Amino acid sequence: MTQLANRCTLFLFLLLVFAAGCQKDGKDETATGTIKISLQHQVNSQPLVLATNTYTNASGEQFTVTTFKYYLSNFSFTNTDGSVVKFPGKYYLVNEAVSESKTISINKVPLGDYKSVSFTVGVDSVRNVSGAQTGALDPLNGMFWSWNSGYIMAKFEGTSPVSVANDHSLVFHIGGFKGEYNSLRNVTIATAGINVPAKAHITLVADAAKWFGQPNAVSFKNIAAIHVPGADAYKIADNYSKMFTSFTVAE
Repeated sequence: MTQLANRCTLFLFLLLVFAAGCQKDGKDETATGTIKISLQHQVNSQPLVLATNTYTNASGEQFTVTTFKYYLSNFSFTNTDGSVVKFPGKYYLVNEAVSESKTISINKVPLGDYKSVSFTVGVDSVRNVSGAQTGALDPLNGMFWSWNSGYIMAKFEGTSPVSVANDHSLVFHIGGFKGEYNSLRNVTIATAGINVPAKAHITLVADAAKWFGQPNAVSFKNIAAIHVPGADAYKIADNYSKMFTSFTVAE
């Protein structure tokens, strides 16, 4: 019995050594965490308030916002060592009118320090031609044209006294997933340092005024509506790809 006990003791000791070897600095190398991403919407650095507040575009024209929503997809995070962790096939419809849509949780992120976050504004070509979708990609969300034109990547609606429309409306439905007027945009934002799990909360700030600023200034006297893919939608997509900034919040 003594010999058996000694063998059991040795086995337990080796098991503990092995478990310790699977850890680094006290952390399980196979463990993961969650990065939470919060979206805040602004116009010219002021809080976006739907339907009531009046803002001014880069051309000095006043406007209000009644609808502001867009797709984010295919998130990835770049580690400080240069490695990239990708989360493909995930699509999120961010809608200013739906508060819960402005919080995105990315699960099963390997522990580590991340220096940037990347994502696509829009829905990739595969999903545009994959038939009826559900969830965030459900056509009932009002973000889909047809199987030929595909998804509306981003939608901005409002009013302006200088709008060329009879009712002074502004309707910018930006889409197009193929050819020279592909409106998909990939965005990379440097972070202040994301440590999973210690600091795993990023706030992305999206400024709607950027839609009509640089590099393609838009006057509502000239363009008040976009309903189809094309050159104008392409230029707006270039603009709004620059609307994001970020800061890190410790959990």
